[in-house]
Amino acid sequence: MRKLIATGALVLPLLAAPAALAPVLAESGGGPALLPARFSFEGPFGTYDRAAAQRGFHVYKEVCSACHSLSLLSYRNLMDLGLSEAAVKGIAASVQIEDVNDKGEKIERQGKPSDRFRKPFPNEAAAAAANGGAAPPDLSLIIKARPNGPRYVFSLLQGYVEFDKLSDKEKAEFGLAKDYKLEDGKHFNKYFHPGEQGYKINMAKPLNDDAVQFKDGSKTDVPSMARDVVTFLAWAADPKMEDRKRTGVRVVLFLLIFAGLMYAVKRKVWADAH
Repeated sequence: MRKLIATGALVLPLLAAPAALAPVLAESGGGPALLPARFSFEGPFGTYDRAAAQRGFHVYKEVCSACHSLSLLSYRNLMDLGLSEAAVKGIAASVQIEDVNDKGEKIERQGKPSDRFRKPFPNEAAAAAANGGAAPPDLSLIIKARPNGPRYVFSLLQGYVEFDKLSDKEKAEFGLAKDYKLEDGKHFNKYFHPGEQGYKINMAKPLNDDAVQFKDGSKTDVPSMARDVVTFLAWAADPKMEDRKRTGVRVVLFLLIFAGLMYAVKRKVWADAH
């Protein structure tokens, strides 16, 4: 039985291993280490901070939605964040959705809770044309699509640096060649490393202090808003995460108890043989 308990003690920490390895994975990509941060949804018992996720949605709606889509979410999914049905209906009705009427004619109508989030551009070509040749990525799965996604997005949103104000020493610390140039329409972000175009990003700095206001009076500095946005995008990428974790913990506990019972039965059945 002692061996069984010891095995169980080892199992639960292993469930949290990906989070523990996150800083190593972040630094393996080169460039500055990602900003340190811990989020409520991490670990085997993590849950989403609903208030932070709601604030993150507000930031997305007011700032990010002008360029980035959330094509895998419907407006009604927001009720899972604690928004009321009336609030969700109001949010959906505030946008115009392209549709087809009974005659097959293209029309625009008010959004409904069952509609997917409206895309800011009709297609990828239009999105690229409006953003310097690079279409902004869909954010539905961005947290899962990047290594160490939560910390990467958290760091990226705070990683903008005014390139013209960098000293030669600072440029050398970033490993920049002497002929390194920042073209028009590009911005310097110390956490953005797409191959040979290191640190050059098309997206302008999206967050600025006090860019939005929250009804609950929460902080609106860039680090706080970045944390809220990451929480919302983590929920968007995996809205069933809490249910899955609860099920996983129950299964592990059941298996430990079942294994203990089987061990006790085995001792009872084979007691006379010893």
